[in-house]
Amino acid sequence: MSTMIKMVRAFTAAAALAVAAPALAAGDHKPHVDRYQWSFSGPFGTFDRAQLQRGFKVYRENCSACHGLRLVAFRNLAENGGPSFSEDEAKQIASEYTVVDGPDDFGDMFDRPAILADRFPSPFPNEQAARAANNGAYPPDFSLLAKARAAHRGFPWFVFDAFTQYAEQGPDYITSLLTGYVEPPEGMEVPVGQYYNDAFLAGQFISMAPPLYPDSIEYTDGTPMTVEQYSKDVAAFMMWAAEPHLEDRKKMGFRVMIFLIVFAGMLYFTMKSLWRNVKH
Repeated sequence: MSTMIKMVRAFTAAAALAVAAPALAAGDHKPHVDRYQWSFSGPFGTFDRAQLQRGFKVYRENCSACHGLRLVAFRNLAENGGPSFSEDEAKQIASEYTVVDGPDDFGDMFDRPAILADRFPSPFPNEQAARAANNGAYPPDFSLLAKARAAHRGFPWFVFDAFTQYAEQGPDYITSLLTGYVEPPEGMEVPVGQYYNDAFLAGQFISMAPPLYPDSIEYTDGTPMTVEQYSKDVAAFMMWAAEPHLEDRKKMGFRVMIFLIVFAGMLYFTMKSLWRNVKH
């Protein structure tokens, strides 16, 4: 009996330590994550095609030197529900990239221009090369980052989020991170090679230098060329990359809900009809 009690106590202590570990590691730092308005929020939200194209422009001209997009194919840029580039535009974009193919008849690998069936090539041949080029830091791939990174809200907020269909924590966090480079508090020393960011989940210090500056990327549609706008556009593009079938999923969910409501009504009236002459 005493052995069982000891085992229960040990398990309880281990569980408590596991729960407390993230808080201890993070210290007193609470990431400052703002909540933004998105066209794709809510049960009927859809992607803004112009915003996705601007976001791709920000990625290609500013982010692609360090961050890959390995799960997205060039043909996806022309598919329904995405940035809505034409097929010719997608082919032109693909031709500007070089991918490794092969082996050829001699057993050698070779470089060639990308085609629609290819995925975006990584900017580095492997993780070690990526770390060597970034002072030991590994730039994450952008394919799923909008779903993998988020400042999760605690109780009771996540309960309300289930009813309000709030699922934009990732884009909110990415936008807050890109706009979160501020001066550190007085007396705080920033380590060499790092930068202060009050939205960074893993602490206040981040290895990535501020990537965006006003007027650094040209928009031709009259959209403001600010850091916040750049950040929101690339975050929306990353959300599409992580969930390209978001619009289809929402449409299917709405249809299923309508079917269930109608089906439940039919079952109710069928039950009333079958049991109308039976005394209860």
